[in-house]
Amino acid sequence: MTNIMEKLLEAKPVRELLPGVVISAIITEINDNTVVVDIGTKTEGKIPTIEFNDINEFSVGQTIDVFLEKLEDREGNPIVSFDKAEQKKNWAHIIETCPEGSIVHGKVKEKTKGGLIVNIGVDAFLPGSQIDLQAPKNLDQYIGQTYDFKIVKINLDRKNIVISRRELIEEERKEKRQKAMANIQVGNICHGVVKNITDYGVFVDLDGLDGLLHITDMSWGRISHPSELVRIGEEIEVMVLEIDPEKERVALGMKQTKNNPWDNIEYRYPIGSKIKGKVVNLVPYGAFVELEVGVEGLIHVAEMSWTKRITKANEILKIGDEVEAVVIGIEKANQKIALGIKQLQENPWEMVKHNYPVGAHIRGTVRNLTNYGAFLELEEGIDGMIHVSDISWTKRINHPSEVFKKGDIVDAVVIDIDPAQQRIALGIKQLTNDPWENIESLFQIGSLVVGKVIKITSYGAFVELPNGIDGMVHISQIAEERVEKIKDILNVGSEVTARVIKIDRNDRRIGLSIKAANYDASALEAEIKAYDKLKSDQELTNLGDIFDKIDMENS
Repeated sequence: MTNIMEKLLEAKPVRELLPGVVISAIITEINDNTVVVDIGTKTEGKIPTIEFNDINEFSVGQTIDVFLEKLEDREGNPIVSFDKAEQKKNWAHIIETCPEGSIVHGKVKEKTKGGLIVNIGVDAFLPGSQIDLQAPKNLDQYIGQTYDFKIVKINLDRKNIVISRRELIEEERKEKRQKAMANIQVGNICHGVVKNITDYGVFVDLDGLDGLLHITDMSWGRISHPSELVRIGEEIEVMVLEIDPEKERVALGMKQTKNNPWDNIEYRYPIGSKIKGKVVNLVPYGAFVELEVGVEGLIHVAEMSWTKRITKANEILKIGDEVEAVVIGIEKANQKIALGIKQLQENPWEMVKHNYPVGAHIRGTVRNLTNYGAFLELEEGIDGMIHVSDISWTKRINHPSEVFKKGDIVDAVVIDIDPAQQRIALGIKQLTNDPWENIESLFQIGSLVVGKVIKITSYGAFVELPNGIDGMVHISQIAEERVEKIKDILNVGSEVTARVIKIDRNDRRIGLSIKAANYDASALEAEIKAYDKLKSDQELTNLGDIFDKIDMENS
C-alpha cells in the first residue's frame, strides 16, 4: 500500500492536461465492470473492463496509457479510454505494417449502421456484405468473436479502415475448389453437405466445391421434390457423374450409390408372373403401379378389362390402391414393365368360336350405330358388327340408321370371327338366299312386271319389284313422246307395269321400260337393242349410285 501511495504522489505533480492526448495513468482499482485510474487530477477516471482484451493481464498499481477525452463530465470526473489510447498508438503501426491486402486478426466489438466495428489494433469497419458469403440477418452472433480479416481500404485522411472476411472465405474456398477439381474423378464416391434445395435438385458442398444433385438422380423411386429425401445441412453420400473443369461444375448422383433395381429385373418379375403393387400415378391412358422403390409398371387401359370399354384409368382405379396384376411385357433398356389386370380373369373371347361359330344364327340388341355399321351386343362385353354391306342383298344402305335404331332386337348370322382382334362379323342378308343367284328364274328379258315407284331422279325412276329387287326405268323408257320431267308423269308410290329389257347379273342391275309394255315381239326386240347401246356408266345406274348423286346434289 505504501508503494501505491508513493506512485500516486509521484503521478500528481501539477501538469496541464488537454483533451485529445494520450497520458499516463495508474490503476487504483479493478472491479467487475470498471477499471479505476488516477491521472493526477482531483478525481479518478473509470474505464469499462470491456476495453481490455484480457483484464487478468492488468493489476492495481500498474501504469497504463489512456486517452483523455474530456477533463470533467457532469459529475466532475475525467473521461478516459484505454482502447482509444491503444488505437492511437497502433494507428501508425497499422499503416506501416499492414497495407491494403494484408491479413489481420481482430475481435468484433459492436454493431454499427451497415455492418460491424472490429478491433484490429484500431477500429475497422466490416460492411455487412463482407461478413460472410451471404450477408447474415443476425449480426449479434458475431459480437465478441475473433476472426482473420483482409484490409481492403485505408483512408489516411479520415483514419478509417475497411476490412473483409468474405474475401478470405472466398479465397479459401477457391483454393479448396481447385484442389478438389484436381483430385476428383467421375465415379468417385464423396461425402458432401446439403447447401441449398431447389425444385429441380440439391446443391452439395464438397469441401469448397459445389456440385448439383439433380432430382432425377436422387432416387430410383418416384419423388416430387428433393426435400422429401434431404434437408439443408445434412451430410450425404454421392457419386460424381460428370465434371466440367472449365466451368468448375460437377454433376452428382445419390441413387447411383445404391444398386439399380432394374438390374436382373426380368428374373425378379418374369413375364406371366403375378405381382402386387400400389397405384402411384394415373394418366388418361393407364395407371402406374410401384412394384418396389424405383420400379414401376404401367397398366394400360386396354389391359384393364376383357369386356368393359374403359376410356380412362380413373374409371376403375385411384392413387393409393393396392392392386394385383400380371407381368405381360418388359423393356429393360427403357425401364418399362407392362402389366395387365384383365389377365387375372378368364378371357371370354377364348370361348367365342365355341359359342358363336361361323354360320350360327344369333340374336342381339343394337348397342351403337356408326357410319359403317351397327354393333349388336351378344352378351355382356361381347359385340358383333353388321357392316352396311351385309344388311341387304339388293339395296344399297348408306347408313345403318336407315334400317336400325338403338335398342332394336335383331337376328343375324355369324360370318367371321377374329378372337385375337376381338371382332365378330355379322350379317342380316345372309339369313335369306341371294335373289341374284337365281335371277333368271325370277325375271327374263321381255317379261312383264308390276312394281311400285320408290324413287325419282332427273334421268329415271326406280321401281320396287318382287323379292326385294329394284329396277330402273330410264327417262327415255317412260313414254313414246319426249319426257322433260319424270315427275309430270310418275309419282313415288305409283304402280307401274313395265317390261324387263336388261338384266346385268354382275352389276346387279335390271333395266325396265314402261313404254314397251304393249310392244309386240319385233318392236320389243328393236327397243332392247337400242337400249343396249346406251352407255351403262351414264344411263343404267344402280339405286345406290343414284342415291349418292342425289345426296351430293342436295348437300
